[in-house]
Amino acid sequence: MHDDYQVPIALFFVPSGVFFAIFLVSFAFDRRKMRNGLYLFFALLFLVGASLMALASKSVIVAGFVLVLLVLLFLLMILVLAIFLVANGVTMLRREGKRLANLLSLAAGIGIFGYIGLRMLANGTRWVPLQVFMDAVGAVISYVSLLFMCFLLYSFVYGRIRQRRAVDFIVVLGSGLIGSRVPPLLASRLDRGRAAFDAQRAKGRDPMLVTSGGQGPGEDLPEARAMADYLIDKGVPEDRILVEDQSRSTEENLRFSKAIMQQHRPKYRCVVVTNNYHVMRAATITRKEKVNGQVIGSPTARYFWPSATIREFVAVFLSHKIVNFGICAFLIITTVLPAF
Repeated sequence: MHDDYQVPIALFFVPSGVFFAIFLVSFAFDRRKMRNGLYLFFALLFLVGASLMALASKSVIVAGFVLVLLVLLFLLMILVLAIFLVANGVTMLRREGKRLANLLSLAAGIGIFGYIGLRMLANGTRWVPLQVFMDAVGAVISYVSLLFMCFLLYSFVYGRIRQRRAVDFIVVLGSGLIGSRVPPLLASRLDRGRAAFDAQRAKGRDPMLVTSGGQGPGEDLPEARAMADYLIDKGVPEDRILVEDQSRSTEENLRFSKAIMQQHRPKYRCVVVTNNYHVMRAATITRKEKVNGQVIGSPTARYFWPSATIREFVAVFLSHKIVNFGICAFLIITTVLPAF
């Protein structure tokens, strides 16, 4: 029996090793690439498959039991996730108001329940048009879910990498004021930036803080000015703060902050501070804008994290819309055409 499984085990372990090697090379070259998450996900997926094959070489019954258990846990996880997302969506609406961005977790939860219900209806009635439609929807959902899992996996990994190198600047990205007041979400970023600033100074370095954010609707002053005042009140020397008060988006935050840093030190190194749910997208934009630095995250309220994370994923997905919509169209066509 053992000999029968030698080839399948090798076939699974080799791809896992290849994907992990690609991940390490790509990560070493630039850890801000989203594709790193794809490499890591497939490395782990093939590793699980190889482990099951190795277990089957000892006992097919045990391996089959583990496989069935994994499938059941996966299905249960989908149901639990749907319930959690609906409950979280209700909490978001109650605490943050009826804005489109606050409806994402609720919409995702309802969408999961809707797909399960329609899938059961299609299987029960055996109505071909509905079955074909659900097959096409399922193919697209599978692709988007794959990307989302890679996004979550790599966001988790990237967000836990400690920044040990010396930096010249610590850039804190704005997230909006309430009048002239710094709200908790932005205060979390500023506190994280100040902690990074203090850590650098404790090691004998002399970095500068850059507060980045323009004046938006309903704000009494440019966001960066209020951010600087907050840091000064927390004990940061005023002469160690640079203000970038013209930006209106994350792209502009980083582009304009880059120009300021280059003026003060052409060969600079920086660290960018945002909230933990925003780290991965901010890192991809940092790479796109050719900013020489990595991104670190600050804590976010637990109830806020699911919707915010979904919003960030949607933004990353749409930033590659030609490729992603092209793949989705291909999946729909190749699913529907055979039915006719």
